[in-house]
Amino acid sequence: MGIVATGVGKSIGKPIVRILGDISLEIRSGEFVALTGRSGSGKSTLLYILSTLDDASEGRVEIDGRDVARMSATEISEIRNERVGFVFQFHYLLAELTALENVLMPARKTGRTEELTSYARELLGRFGLGGKEDRLPRQLSGGEQQRLAIARALVMKPRYLFADEPTGSLDSANSEIVMKLIRESNRNFGTTVIMVTHDLGYAGWADRRIHLVDGRISSTPTST
Repeated sequence: MGIVATGVGKSIGKPIVRILGDISLEIRSGEFVALTGRSGSGKSTLLYILSTLDDASEGRVEIDGRDVARMSATEISEIRNERVGFVFQFHYLLAELTALENVLMPARKTGRTEELTSYARELLGRFGLGGKEDRLPRQLSGGEQQRLAIARALVMKPRYLFADEPTGSLDSANSEIVMKLIRESNRNFGTTVIMVTHDLGYAGWADRRIHLVDGRISSTPTST
């Protein structure tokens, strides 16, 4: 199982601007893959298409053997809520909710809050946020807020974790902590990680790097 993209392209606007073209790749279950490339290369667009947050203009994306384009809205929602976690450069926490309540937001959507509360507390402890369950986001540092966002992404124990520049707004110390947490999730829990990054040092933490130039895959070097 995993994610397979075949001939994927993306075009927007009038006149038409082509963002991605003829992308074909396979990401195996349990892999940690980094998507790299200069700004405007299409790496974030590709991430959103692979994660079902955006639609391809052409081609096909399959998740666990199922064609995303043939899924109903209910099936897509189930994938997003149950099998996929998202981490972005900006954490998008809800200011009026406590740290614990923010982590449990995905569980609330699926009616599993009570079931997953203990695990949410465990994640907060593992991410260095034990004892801060009742704090609001504004009472946490930027690094703590990003760790909180990762805990939220993992609370449903997703099969896939999509991360878009997760260290982009952090200093080097907090970036290191966040990267260690992402890699730990991949290695200890078998979470498939697809991460966009402009930092080749952090790309080296992945099992494999897929490099984009002008909306096309230029090379897929294996990290050492």
